[in-house]
Amino acid sequence: MALLAGLGVVLLTGCSSAVEVTAPPQAGSPACTAAASHWPTTVSGQDRVETTAGSDAVAAWGDPPVIARCGLSALAPTTEQCLDVNGVDWVVRKASDGAVFTTFGRDPAIEVLVPNAYAPEPLLLPAFGAAAKALPANGHSCK
Repeated sequence: MALLAGLGVVLLTGCSSAVEVTAPPQAGSPACTAAASHWPTTVSGQDRVETTAGSDAVAAWGDPPVIARCGLSALAPTTEQCLDVNGVDWVVRKASDGAVFTTFGRDPAIEVLVPNAYAPEPLLLPAFGAAAKALPANGHSCK
């Protein structure tokens, strides 16, 4: 069992067929509703799977699951690694079992958790570009 409790995500394997994920505070915002309408059908060839979040602003694909959550607070300027992927900026943080990508310069923010099984993890980010671009820009960028 992998536990990413600080991110509001608990990944469980076994009896449960749904990925246990909590919805972020702003998941019900109109911006996240718009972004969720752009979630990809598949990610890295993996189909979408059910989550326990009870919100369209949270989605998952595959096993182990790639998880996307819209509705986090926008990131403040940071010195952490920042990538521009097809016009969307993402802050990168390593996790014990993969990487966490959070949109930068978007409010609210989208967080994408990518397990090591999909390495190199940044190659999955283009799938989330349309959803990220649906969010309002706040003037911050990687540059």
